[in-house]
Amino acid sequence: MKTRIIAASLVLLAAEAGAQQAQVVPLPPATVDTTDPASVLVGRLDLEHYKATVKGLTQFGDRRQGTKRNRDAVDWIEAQLKSYGCTNTERIKYTYEPPPPRTVDSATRARAAAAGRSAQAQGGGRLRGVRTRTGVNTDSLRQPDPRIRALDAEPTTPGPREEVYCTKIGETHPEEMYIVGGHMDGHGWNEAANDDGSGTAVVMELARVFSMPDVHTDRSIRFILWNNEETGLNGAHAYVDQRAALQGKESPAGSGKYPEPKWLGMIQHDMMMFDHGMPRPDGTISPEQRPEADVNIEFQSNSKMADSSQKLAWIFHRANEKYATDYPAQVGPHMTNTDSDPFKDLVAAISLRENERGREVGAGWDPHWHQPTDVFATFSDKDFRLGLNAAQTTLGAVATLTGAKLGGIPVRK
Repeated sequence: MKTRIIAASLVLLAAEAGAQQAQVVPLPPATVDTTDPASVLVGRLDLEHYKATVKGLTQFGDRRQGTKRNRDAVDWIEAQLKSYGCTNTERIKYTYEPPPPRTVDSATRARAAAAGRSAQAQGGGRLRGVRTRTGVNTDSLRQPDPRIRALDAEPTTPGPREEVYCTKIGETHPEEMYIVGGHMDGHGWNEAANDDGSGTAVVMELARVFSMPDVHTDRSIRFILWNNEETGLNGAHAYVDQRAALQGKESPAGSGKYPEPKWLGMIQHDMMMFDHGMPRPDGTISPEQRPEADVNIEFQSNSKMADSSQKLAWIFHRANEKYATDYPAQVGPHMTNTDSDPFKDLVAAISLRENERGREVGAGWDPHWHQPTDVFATFSDKDFRLGLNAAQTTLGAVATLTGAKLGGIPVRK
């Protein structure tokens, strides 16, 4: 009997010790390789700075396109970029006229409902596991915070739109460029903290680090904050329409200046902070970021540039393994519904996000998507850290791809 008690006690103590160990043992701190400029640059990213950038964006509410709060946010983003030293800011200007509302008969509605129940997500990928409802909240009264309701009260109107970008000029090949983007507009009567304050903050943080005076790159990098993503990627389409034909053309001739360097790749960041796993059978979602959360790197497998896009995705995967501190990366073939889409048949294009858009977000795995709960206060440091890991991934990859140097030291291949 005594032997059984002792054995049981040992098992209990071992279980308690295991539980305590699982709770208190932290990940080892990130180490900076001072001989590798990419590692040094990644070390300049900081969780609190990333959170502060997201918080700064949320002061404008959902930043819905066609409102003063959207225009104020564009001005604020430009001022921040200039304060980082990315002073050559420019704007894409275009006009957005929403399409007229469609009249839908009952038969069409029935077909749409049947399609919604199908196993195929938009952009590819079979929907599996538990699914919950998705959609865009249009009811102001579902937002319990009167301050946010007041911020988001002005309705959108058609007309002129603007989006801001700045460029890190390459010193050896200024005629070649990687485009790093995120969309700054949102909707749903919220603060658009995750969709897409989280991706916008990644781009702004990379602009901050690459604009430091001791950072030099061989190739150029353009940091752009798209507008009108939520209405159909209109800002990204406007950029492609206006700028694609200008690629690699020196202007004026002999000046060594290239207003639109040749595109080498487009990297989009959209919804970086929420990967809490599949809904439970009752439709609820775990409030805790799952330990196996990852940064999803997507390319579109049926695009004209699928091969080069996939190669770019795996470069980012390797950068994640080398430079990201907490969360791994996963490469997926279903890039959809974000601002890299207009580029996918023209240049290698990928999208970084917290989980696969079509297969998981589209199946309701993110309960805050376009909902009143997409506010800064919803997210924990674990959520923000997932966004920071995406920034570490992109910074490490882009530093390597553009030949970043510090004091003349090249990035190791």
